[in-house]
Amino acid sequence: MKTKTLKLTMTSLFAALICVATLIIRITTMGNGYIHLGDAFVVLSGILLGPVSGALAAGIGSAFADVFAGYIQYAVATFIIKALMAMISGLLYNKALHFIHKKVLKCIISSTIAGGLMIGGYLLFEIILYGFGAVASVPGNAVQAIASIIISSILVTPLEKVFKALYP
Repeated sequence: MKTKTLKLTMTSLFAALICVATLIIRITTMGNGYIHLGDAFVVLSGILLGPVSGALAAGIGSAFADVFAGYIQYAVATFIIKALMAMISGLLYNKALHFIHKKVLKCIISSTIAGGLMIGGYLLFEIILYGFGAVASVPGNAVQAIASIIISSILVTPLEKVFKALYP
């Protein structure tokens, strides 16, 4: 019971952290979005909480951030895209890349693939909304993905130590 309660608590805390990290520093881009720090925690949620709990935290936290920021038309797409980002990064880091022993390298690979998924996911969604002019959002999303790779790679080792202490 204690483990389930702790998992639910950490999932909820990560959802809140992702929402706040997404909203606290926002740099508007040429497209229809903004660059933020939340994606680093989206990736870390998948790595630290596991694919399912990480996906829930990432989807809920990111969708709430879109609603609070006034991008309500993106909330459902954001939920799906960010949940998939966390799920993919969690699966890659914890399962598929088990043969790589350097945590930072595993995080770089996982977050790069998750970032590519984010760029492609938003491009497809925005093409549906706005047509092919949506390509203008790709550079901003790419910068966001690169920032996510750097930040998550810096934070993965210390946060993993904290999580190992919580989940012995």
